[in-house]
Amino acid sequence: MRVNDHPVLGNLEKQTKIKIYFDDQQYVAYEGDTIASALLASGVRTLRRHEDKDTPRGIYCNIGHCFECRVRVNGKNTVRACLTPVENNMRIESGLFSLCNFSKRR
Repeated sequence: MRVNDHPVLGNLEKQTKIKIYFDDQQYVAYEGDTIASALLASGVRTLRRHEDKDTPRGIYCNIGHCFECRVRVNGKNTVRACLTPVENNMRIESGLFSLCNFSKRR
């Protein structure tokens, strides 16, 4: 769900659409979106899984304090999705599979 016309942010239809990839699936984002806002608007709620408990994690504080929204971006670990602006063709990984495997090895 998105706000299509905002008194401060303007009209969404005038914004530039870009492509991002989350776990190899393509999504549409808009210039100025954060990773978290773009994925949330596309219906993605789980950004990663807890390392020990394997429970889903997503957006919690949305101000960069809690690190619950951390993802891997273009090969870089521990990127906070709530603070990081999207870029065209950005590759975002949840780490869902690697974290699940890691926690099972413990």
